[in-house]
Amino acid sequence: MPKSAMNWCKCLKGRPLKELTAIRCPATAKFFFEPRDEEDLAFILRRLKPGKIQCLILGAGSNILAAGKIKRAVIKLGAPAFKKIVFHKGGVYAGAGARLNRIVAQAAGRGLSGAEFLCGIPGTLGGALAMNAGAWGESIGDLVENVRVMDYNSKIKDLPGRKIKFAYRESGLGRYIILAARLKLRRGKRAAIRAGISAYLRRRAGAQDNTFPNCGCVFKNPAAQMPAGRLIDLCGLKGKRSGGAMISPKHANFILNYNHASAADVLRLMAFMKTAVKKRFGVALEPEVKIWR
Repeated sequence: MPKSAMNWCKCLKGRPLKELTAIRCPATAKFFFEPRDEEDLAFILRRLKPGKIQCLILGAGSNILAAGKIKRAVIKLGAPAFKKIVFHKGGVYAGAGARLNRIVAQAAGRGLSGAEFLCGIPGTLGGALAMNAGAWGESIGDLVENVRVMDYNSKIKDLPGRKIKFAYRESGLGRYIILAARLKLRRGKRAAIRAGISAYLRRRAGAQDNTFPNCGCVFKNPAAQMPAGRLIDLCGLKGKRSGGAMISPKHANFILNYNHASAADVLRLMAFMKTAVKKRFGVALEPEVKIWR
């Protein structure tokens, strides 16, 4: 048994989550764990007794709205063992805790192309795989060769990419804890790859609003409809506020924490946005942000 298992792998009770989520709203985890490696993670899951205490997996916290006191166990995969990045001839094998920007930058330095569209997405590989993150018609699911996962009974398995049901902001991986993945990349010229990264970053900077803490797009784009941000904009909601939260004046699908917003402030704005879009366009917006309660 690893030494960390003797103290529940450094279980912290009442751990504040504000600084661990991108939108920076106050919240507290009743139980918080940060395992050192897969062995620690398996030990934690066994002690939590599958089915009795539910778990939430935390990466960069970029698309999470944690609200109030979280009774479920929060497990952060932030240790070095979950952040390893190893390149090979046809791509990269990286841990779930590795930042997307780091993977893209290191791939570019090795003349490996295909992941440039992920640059600027403020998340980890695990989170990106769980929601099939993407931009401008490309998604990470298209790059996946296989994904290493652990189920909530602490059993590890490797899933071939072709058997994972990737769809728009969906992957079907929610019943697992993502540990690592192998992505296929292709050879390219370093200068061209870096130019592509720069172009994506400029495009993202021109379209998104990161002037204050936020969790990215709060709603998914409806199928066969205008983007969610456009629908919200046409309802005249840019700049609308609730407490310390504000709908971005630049991108209507962003909610900014401009003045010590609470999760309740954000949720009120989300409810208002949904109601307005439903009333005017008959479209039911679906949250893209994960709401933890």
